[in-house]
Amino acid sequence: MISEKAYIAPGAKIGKNVTIYPFAYIEDDVVIGDDCIIYPYVSIMRGTVMGRGNKVYQNTVLGAEPQDFNHKGEATRLVIGDENIFRENVVVNRATYTDGETRIGNRNFFMEGVHISHDTKVDDYVTFGYGTKVAGDCEVHSAVIFSSGVIVNSNVRIGGASMVTGGVRISKDVPPFIVATDNPVRYAGVNESLLKSSGTSEKVINHIANAYRLVFHGQTSVFDAINQVKEQVPAGKETTAIVKFLESTKLGIISKL
Repeated sequence: MISEKAYIAPGAKIGKNVTIYPFAYIEDDVVIGDDCIIYPYVSIMRGTVMGRGNKVYQNTVLGAEPQDFNHKGEATRLVIGDENIFRENVVVNRATYTDGETRIGNRNFFMEGVHISHDTKVDDYVTFGYGTKVAGDCEVHSAVIFSSGVIVNSNVRIGGASMVTGGVRISKDVPPFIVATDNPVRYAGVNESLLKSSGTSEKVINHIANAYRLVFHGQTSVFDAINQVKEQVPAGKETTAIVKFLESTKLGIISKL
């Protein structure tokens, strides 16, 4: 069902079995995949490409012009995967430059008032709590959970299967599989509840905990801690992910304090 009271520009491409409610606004150069639901007062701006099965609730704006002084009005992109839920008043900006891209993966849940800024990359199965704000050029890896009111500064990376508690402000990288809490933000242990619910064995969880004991509770630099992890913690995909994340940090990681 597509309401006659919705505005759909002639250049927009709408897939099969799409529901668009009255007063939705869809610009040219927009692609909406099959089985999407667009609720009233949603705005989908040019440059947005959306996969199948997404739900977009009232007053959300997808593909908003980037809030970046370097943007000069050129055509840029927001690419969205499948089966995401964007609740009310969510804003996702498209990229700043034509060779960039804001990207949202699959099956993510954006609660009310979330803002994802230009050129940020979100992987799959991420939950963004109420009012969480993510600045430009960030990376959010799969299965991250943000509680309400989190603020993530630009260029920060959030490692997969981590959790950030409510109201935290983040300006450095959050490694995978951990809990980040407090202000100033600090390491608060391994995210055991999520790891266990996803079927991770107790043995592997212990390996992760041992790796982070070396990183956060040792008396060495992160560089030396990485070498210790390689030498002392049994190899596995989780250990490899930790080492790779730490080796590629540019901002440094959150504190143990």
